[in-house]
Amino acid sequence: MAGMGTLVFGMMQSLDGYVDGIAGGPQLPAPGPKLHRHFNDHVRALAGSLYGRRMYDVMRYWDEDQAEWGELEYDFAAAWRAQPKCVVSRTLKSVGPNATLVSDNLENFVRGLKADVDGEIDVAGPELAGGLADLDLIDEYRLYFRPFVLGRGKPYFAGPRPPLSLVATDHIGEDAVRLTYVASPLGGGADR
Repeated sequence: MAGMGTLVFGMMQSLDGYVDGIAGGPQLPAPGPKLHRHFNDHVRALAGSLYGRRMYDVMRYWDEDQAEWGELEYDFAAAWRAQPKCVVSRTLKSVGPNATLVSDNLENFVRGLKADVDGEIDVAGPELAGGLADLDLIDEYRLYFRPFVLGRGKPYFAGPRPPLSLVATDHIGEDAVRLTYVASPLGGGADR
């Protein structure tokens, strides 16, 4: 039976559109307990994740328990570890547990993944998402705006913004507003 994979790119970001500040400058604070639980549940429900090398390096933090973690962090780590991961990199020679290295023909790999997997596949990392958007492979964008301004840093969109149509707005956790968009061939009209 063929899958019905949906590729979703979603990240927390500042009000001015940055997912990460510059070194030594302001950064987005960690999510509060309600927002953390939202992301725990989200990760647990995913069919898998597709990581760029840099984002995968950041997320490898969850591979090993840390003494300072509380219940929420242990819960997230368990969900993350159980989730199948694909890591897109031409420089890595190996990846960690429950992960597959993708080094060639990203477009064919992702098209096959979407055809074989049933459920949501998370895209992690703005550069990877930008490349997949150029190939018209991302089905949905989830922008989690937090009430902070970073001024500069790594933007959510790594390149020109694709045409999008707003399909939902939600208040998530303590302080986030999630805007959900789908790719729109018409540039995001309101009559969709």
